[in-house]
Amino acid sequence: MAEPRTLIIGVGNSDRGDDGAGLAAASRLLERLRIDDGIRVIEHWGEATGLVDAMTGWDEVLIVDAASSGATPGSYRIFEVGETALPSDLADMSSHGFGVPQAIELARALSSLPARCRVYAIEGVVFDIGAPLSDVVQEAVKAVVEDILLSTEVMHA
Repeated sequence: MAEPRTLIIGVGNSDRGDDGAGLAAASRLLERLRIDDGIRVIEHWGEATGLVDAMTGWDEVLIVDAASSGATPGSYRIFEVGETALPSDLADMSSHGFGVPQAIELARALSSLPARCRVYAIEGVVFDIGAPLSDVVQEAVKAVVEDILLSTEVMHA
């Protein structure tokens, strides 16, 4: 079994509609990845200092989270943040308050951000308590999972 080199973090709250997008992606990835792929997948609720701790020591980190940036619902954007910050329109990308964008910058300041760090931001539309994932976000989750599976397959082949 290969030592895990890549950490995939699904961030969110499954009780808040589309905010559960990252958790849904993590769940799908756990179903599809083999244990010996050199990849670990975790779910995280999005608190920044906990995310920094989770990211520390990995060769590569991929983060999947919901966004509320005004982009088209169900779209997703991919950001390479190992060397550059997330765009300013994603400074408050989710409902976690002090969350993913702040965790990335804190990890960078502490020199614990992996050089290879990618964020998948899925644009949500419904963040109400008790709501399920919207149909457009469910489709985006499927697309993000496929993208991650392809990218990790290429990078670790």
